[in-house]
Amino acid sequence: MISYPLPVLDAADAAAAEAALAEGAVRLLSGTVVDPAGVTRAKHVPAARAMAFHTAGMGASPSWNVFCIDNALAFRPGFGVVGDLRLRADLAALRVLGDGLAWAPAEMFDQDGAPAPVCTRGLLRRTQAELERHGVTALVGAELEFVVPERAGGPWNAYGLGPVLDVEPVVLDLVAACAAAGLPLEQVHAESGAGQLELSLPPADPLAAADGVVLARLLACRVARRHGLTVSFSPLPFADGAGNGAHQHLSLFRDGVPLLSGGAGPHGLTPEGEAAIGGIVAGLPDLLGVLAGSVLSAHRLQPGHWSGAHACWGLENREAAVRLCAATPGNPHGASVEVKCIDPSANPYLAIAALLGLAADGVSRRAALPPEATVDPASLTGADAPARLPVDQAAALAALDASPLAERLLGTAIRTCLSAVRHHELDTYGEDDVAVLAERFRFTWSS
Repeated sequence: MISYPLPVLDAADAAAAEAALAEGAVRLLSGTVVDPAGVTRAKHVPAARAMAFHTAGMGASPSWNVFCIDNALAFRPGFGVVGDLRLRADLAALRVLGDGLAWAPAEMFDQDGAPAPVCTRGLLRRTQAELERHGVTALVGAELEFVVPERAGGPWNAYGLGPVLDVEPVVLDLVAACAAAGLPLEQVHAESGAGQLELSLPPADPLAAADGVVLARLLACRVARRHGLTVSFSPLPFADGAGNGAHQHLSLFRDGVPLLSGGAGPHGLTPEGEAAIGGIVAGLPDLLGVLAGSVLSAHRLQPGHWSGAHACWGLENREAAVRLCAATPGNPHGASVEVKCIDPSANPYLAIAALLGLAADGVSRRAALPPEATVDPASLTGADAPARLPVDQAAALAALDASPLAERLLGTAIRTCLSAVRHHELDTYGEDDVAVLAERFRFTWSS
């Protein structure tokens, strides 16, 4: 397999990165990776060491890949106390955040400079490149739901004006912070749950989309702190509250021509578009441990919560795991599929790589498009009823562990570490009351 390593900046790009650091009066550069448990980890260097962070990298134990959500270590062979990896900051994706801070995503390499198979951003880089080598390109948009637990004001009205005005200074500062960091926003609004807001990011190439999710979460948490508030990206911040989703919109093209519109299939799908959706729907049960595999995920992924609990698809069907958004005048970005079962405990690089892999698998084997769910799938019975996605963490992990498809799409190293940290959650907390879990892990996935 071609490795597609992180490129070293040429002289012009290196000069541009150094100029951006100087012009932004940057004092500290934060380089982040997201571990298999979905937690953002970081190393920080003075701005003067930015190029060293990019070329040689900073040291990190292989055990970074088996850190659990409670900071325990789920050691596995090759992921213990012996050895070293290098975190190399991708300065091509550098963002100056203001007040002396800059950020860049990082990737993992071994001491000899080879890409580490356990690196999740590296996996997405390879997956995207392999797709493009076969003439298919993708765009990914992201929706980030989060809860601001402490807020002043009146009762919460879903999608209301008042709830946003109650936290208006936070929202305005967040919009400004995103603009200053070069992160475009599509919209921001109050969601259905108390204290819940949503940011929507426009379509971007897959690697940039995953980086955008990490950056948006960082900015949301940073702005909230400055207002004396906290932000929760937990799948279920409160046992009696709404769950947070991390929906992703996927558009596919062959040689620039859309695969999800302009065809003779249902709602304009092309044959390859049908096969891509068929591949995603068929593979979701195997990959749910990637997309929504935490100890809290199953408590969010319930019928009637618009979380996509059934393995099916449908035009504008918000209860289906895969919602087709057709190419219409009301959809200026063109046709896409929204995968609704993803939650914020998922590593965004892994989640996007998994979706691209499932779509590519469907296209390569000409997967059949399953029957469309034109109503709430929970209302269907008998042969018409689509399958529920795995109903608890144990079932999701069992499907992941047994899946040759997951092994092929993720690789042995990543699947081993992901399984290790999630099994630690299951073994340690699987019998705990949901209210206890929600409180304990409320801020685990916040930056």
